Amino acid sequence: MRIVLDGMGSDRFPEPEIQASLEATELFGEEIILVGNKELLEPQLKAMNHKNLPVRIVHAPDTVEMTDHAVESASNKPLNSMAVGLELVREGEASAFVTAGNSGAAMFHAVKVLRRMQGIIRPAMVTTIPTKKGRCAFMDTGANADCRPEFLLEFGVMASIYAEKVMGISNPRVGLLANGEEPGKGNQLVRDAYPVLEKSGLNFIGNVEPKEVFNGYTDVVVADGFTGNIFIKTSEAVAKYITDLLREEIGASSLRKLGYLLAKPAFANLKKKMDPAEVGAAMLMGVNGYVFIGHGRSDSRALVSAIRLARQAVQNKILESLPQMVQERLPKS
Repeated sequence: MRIVLDGMGSDRFPEPEIQASLEATELFGEEIILVGNKELLEPQLKAMNHKNLPVRIVHAPDTVEMTDHAVESASNKPLNSMAVGLELVREGEASAFVTAGNSGAAMFHAVKVLRRMQGIIRPAMVTTIPTKKGRCAFMDTGANADCRPEFLLEFGVMASIYAEKVMGISNPRVGLLANGEEPGKGNQLVRDAYPVLEKSGLNFIGNVEPKEVFNGYTDVVVADGFTGNIFIKTSEAVAKYITDLLREEIGASSLRKLGYLLAKPAFANLKKKMDPAEVGAAMLMGVNGYVFIGHGRSDSRALVSAIRLARQAVQNKILESLPQMVQERLPKS
């Protein structure tokens, strides 16, 4: 299995990518392909590769910046690291592509190079979030800001398959993110999507508020990409705020420090559950290839987690069964 890592993706590229490629190669015992500007990557990789690990660089002279528009990045920078890396997946030279770069550009290039899966109108990003009962799948986390009800149905179908194949959840419960549990709550999109999901054949449990999500009342959460992205980022920001506040309060007195030492394992477990770096990336579902998109602020640990997630998805052969499962579950037009 070969994983392609975008060497020019994160906010602090290429150091986190180089470090992650070396750690992942050593951890998994297989070659990592690092795609990016060879003149920048090669000397830094040589300086950091103390164990002479098999990380291969594939040259891509152009870089997609976070401020670049998706369509313009393809026309103005045709040999960017995303396009080159995805082409390796399309040609079968690699199993999956991982990037911490511009998510809109990553989706555009993935659709352009790998093409949409048959029956899917809008590919979308799925990730998992912690709940009181484990984790739940959340889609869309940012690929589609503007949606129609049929898009949310596709998200529900794809996220349900993800929950089954990756998370091992049988007949996952699907909830529609809203500002109230009643069917009439929400904006126009939510109100229009409710009956579509209700008639879909999915295990649809209705609207769910954020508190129901975190209490573990649903296995799958469906939302448009704008709402989903704000939900995820707000949740991560609140989690970081709480952990930072706890750290400050614990350090305020010796007695509290002693109490922390006694409860240290509990705090470590809490941090692990709430840390987005443990997941690393969201999977872009609905294209003909394995694509994973992480935060721009990803460090090497988050990128290694993303590579681990990509390997798990490939090993579980999600894409081999996804097209047929999507066709079976989406209503015939």
